[in-house]
Amino acid sequence: MDSNQIKYNVVGLMSGTSLDGLDIAHCTFKKTASGWEYSINKADTVKYSKKWSDRLAMAHTLSAEDLLKLDAEYGKLLGDESLKFITNHKLKADFIASHGHTIFHQPDKGFTYQLGNGNALYAATQIPVVYDFRSLDVARGGEGAPLVPAGDKFLFGDYDVCLNLGGIANLSMDIKQKRLAFDICFVNMGLNYLAQKKSKTYDKGGELSSNGTINQKMLSALNKIYSKYRLTKPSLGREIFEKQIKPLLDKEDISIEDRLRTFTESSAQEIVAAFPKEKINVLCTGGGAFNSFLISCMLDKCDDDVSIIIPDDNIVKFKEALVFAFLGVLRVRNEVNCLKSVTGAQCDSSGGVAIGF
Repeated sequence: MDSNQIKYNVVGLMSGTSLDGLDIAHCTFKKTASGWEYSINKADTVKYSKKWSDRLAMAHTLSAEDLLKLDAEYGKLLGDESLKFITNHKLKADFIASHGHTIFHQPDKGFTYQLGNGNALYAATQIPVVYDFRSLDVARGGEGAPLVPAGDKFLFGDYDVCLNLGGIANLSMDIKQKRLAFDICFVNMGLNYLAQKKSKTYDKGGELSSNGTINQKMLSALNKIYSKYRLTKPSLGREIFEKQIKPLLDKEDISIEDRLRTFTESSAQEIVAAFPKEKINVLCTGGGAFNSFLISCMLDKCDDDVSIIIPDDNIVKFKEALVFAFLGVLRVRNEVNCLKSVTGAQCDSSGGVAIGF
């Protein structure tokens, strides 16, 4: 693709750790003299069937052969859903940028793995594809995460802090003209896991949590876990959640409402403590932005100088799909889309495998 091109129509795909579904966003990006302009033209969330949700949740337990089979099948699913979305909305796309679904993330061991074979996706759509955005950074000694800060820097630079409340809470901000970002704590991964114990997909608006009472012993245990990561600020993954957080969420001697209330309190504490101690405006997106009780718990802990801004629903829901579409644009232009200041890698990268260009 011509690196001098200034306008791109891209389909961004994002599947998060909370297993809510596949976010698909058709976005337009235009390079101007003052920077990048963007729009989300159409966006949908394709809910996973129970079968697919279960398969993704258990993918890390599969044999190598079965995992490769699932990788191809999930890549085809991404392609089929993308093609259906493009056709139904009568859209045109220069390419598709796919994050995939994270199954393993162990940068300390030199690897990260996002399910969703790019070749299978391309074969299903015949539209060029950019995928596997994280592996190059990990190979260069980085965490391979978070990647959204490059998008925050170029698309949402008017905000002091960009906060994402997804399966994991993370933020990015400029400090002394250098972009910094890090994972803070688990949010929807824990809240959804507990809500499912009440036969709900999620705790809508934090209603269940608001009816609970904080369990100080559980809160202290969560605080102790997070205290190990506050200084090192690694990228948090499923492995840490399952080994350290989940056992606390499974304590049957505490009511589910109390566990939800305590987990919400812990998340709010960790998030607000991560904010810089100055007057800031915070862009808040991700599914957790719709959890009004979580937001109120955060506001209770904020100084008057902190403004938490929740944008229109499309940005809240589809910001990550938008950003990965944009990271795809930077990749096809061979421009930096992964920042060493954020990931700790040896150098900045233009990450992602491109097929069909």
